[in-house]
Amino acid sequence: MALSRADIGVLLSSARVVLGPMAGVTEAPFRGICKRLGAGLTYTEMVSAKGLHYNPDAAITRGLLAFSPAETPCVVQLFGSDAKMMAEQARGIVERHGEDIAFIDINMGCPVTKVVAKGEGSALMRTPDLAAEMVSRVVEATGVPVSAKFRKGWDQDSVNAVDFAKRMQDAGAAVLCVHGRTRGQFYHGKADWDVIAAVKDAVDVPVIGSGDVFSADDVVSMLERTGVDAVMVARGAQGNPWVFAQARALVERGERLAPPTAFERVDMAREHGAALVAFAGEQAFVRMRKHVAWYIKGIPGATHVRERVFRAEDYAALDLLLVEYRDYLGSRSAG
Repeated sequence: MALSRADIGVLLSSARVVLGPMAGVTEAPFRGICKRLGAGLTYTEMVSAKGLHYNPDAAITRGLLAFSPAETPCVVQLFGSDAKMMAEQARGIVERHGEDIAFIDINMGCPVTKVVAKGEGSALMRTPDLAAEMVSRVVEATGVPVSAKFRKGWDQDSVNAVDFAKRMQDAGAAVLCVHGRTRGQFYHGKADWDVIAAVKDAVDVPVIGSGDVFSADDVVSMLERTGVDAVMVARGAQGNPWVFAQARALVERGERLAPPTAFERVDMAREHGAALVAFAGEQAFVRMRKHVAWYIKGIPGATHVRERVFRAEDYAALDLLLVEYRDYLGSRSAG
C-alpha cells in the first residue's frame, strides 16, 4: 500500500535525494535504473487527470501508469484544473495501483504554456483556493498521503511560495516540493534556494527542494543551505543516473565516488535502451536517442556519434552504433 505520512518522513530523511518527474524522460525503465543507483523515491511523468477521465485505455496512459518491480513504490504525479476530476482519478489510481505507489503528487509547477493555459500546472499558484481544494479532495478521496509540487511563484512580482505552502499544508498535503524559480523563468536564470529555505521554515511537513541540482556537491549544498528533508534531481539525472549514488555516498559517508567511465556510460545507454524497448516497444528507440546523446556527452568522439544517433532508423541500428562506439573507445584507450 501507499506509504503513511510517518513513513514518508522517515524515507526522505534517510534517502535525502529523489528523482523528479520529467515528461518524456522518467519512464519506468529509467526510474528503475535511478532507484537501483540510490534514488530514494522516483516520480512518474505527469499524468493528465483529464486524459484518464476521457480516454483511460489510451496506450500512452497505460505506459505512464506502468511500473517495474525495481522502482516501486513510486510517486504518481497528476495534473489538472478540475478538483473533482482530480480526486476521482486519484482514487482510481490508488484502487488499481496501490501496491506500487508511494503517494500521489499534484503538479502545481509545470511552466509549459499549453498546460498553464488550461489553468493547470504553475497556473494553480494564481488560484490558491482551487489548489487547496484540489489537495483536500484528493486526500479525502484516496485516504493516502498527497504532496504538492510548486514553484517560487508565477513571476517575480507575485512570489507567494511561502503562503502557498502554508495553504497546501493546511489543506492536508503531507509533503511539499518547491522549485526555486518562478513560472516566468521556466528553467532559465538561477534557482532561488533562499525561498526554498523559507518554505522549509514556514511549514511542519517534509519539504523537498528542487532547482539547479546537477551534482553530489549540489545536493549537499542544498541540504546545508535550506535544511530541506530531501533534494530532487531532475535534469541533473539526464544521462547521469550515477548522481544518486554519488550524492548518497557524499551525504552519508563524506565519500566521493569516481565518475562513471566512458565504457560504463556507453554500457548504461545500451542497458537503458534494451529495457525501454522491452517496456514500450520498438518505436521507443526514438525516445531513446536523446538519452543516448545525454549518456555520451563529453566523451571523445561523441559529437560525431550523436549525429549518427539521431539518424538511426531502428533500435538495432542504434544499439549497433553503441557497440561500435565502445570498440572505438577501447582501441583509442589501447593506443
